[in-house]
Amino acid sequence: MFEDRVNPFAARFVRPGAVCYLPSAAADPTLLAARLEHQCWRGEIIGPHGAGKSALLMALIAELRGSGRDVLHVELHQGDRRLPCGALAGPIPPWRLIAVDGAEQLGWWAWLRLRLFVRRRAWGLVVTSHRPLGLPLLAALRPDAALAWRIVQQLQSDDPLITEAETAAAFAAHRGDLREMLFELYDRYQSRFGQRERR
Repeated sequence: MFEDRVNPFAARFVRPGAVCYLPSAAADPTLLAARLEHQCWRGEIIGPHGAGKSALLMALIAELRGSGRDVLHVELHQGDRRLPCGALAGPIPPWRLIAVDGAEQLGWWAWLRLRLFVRRRAWGLVVTSHRPLGLPLLAALRPDAALAWRIVQQLQSDDPLITEAETAAAFAAHRGDLREMLFELYDRYQSRFGQRERR
C-alpha cells in the first residue's frame, strides 16, 4: 500500500528549510557568510514565494554556527505581525546574529523595534523577504528550470518517477514557485507509484 513516507515530495520532505540547499555561484552559503561579515553582519535574502529563501537561510545559519557565531533563528508565518514573545529576552550572549525568516510579515513598528534592538547591541541581522526591507542585499534568488530539476533529482534519488520534462512543465505552470511545483509533483508521483503497484 502506498504511504506518504515513500513519496519524496511529501510535506515533511519539502517544507521550508527541509530541502537541502543546492548552492550556486551566486548564492553559496560560504561566500554569503563572508559577504555578510563584510556588510557588518547586515543583509537580506530577497526572492518570490517558493524561491528557496528558507533553504538558503538554513544553510547560511549552519555555516555561521559552524564558524562559532551565535545565531538566533526566528521563523515567521503569514499573519505574524510581531516577533514571538520572549524571542529577544533572556541572557545576552557576547555576540549574536538574529536571522528572521519571513521578515516581510512584521508590522512597521515591530520591524523598527527589531532594527533598533540590533543596532543598540551591535548585533547582526539577516532576513528573508519577498521584497526589499532596507538592509544591504545579500542575495536575490531567481530559481530556474535547471535548479528545479536538480532539486527533484535530489528528492527522488531512490526511486525516480518524475522526468525532467515534467519538472520543467510544472515549474513553468507555477511561474517559478518551487514549493507549489513540488506540491504538484507529490500528486503526480503518488498517482504514478500507485499505478505501478497495481500492475
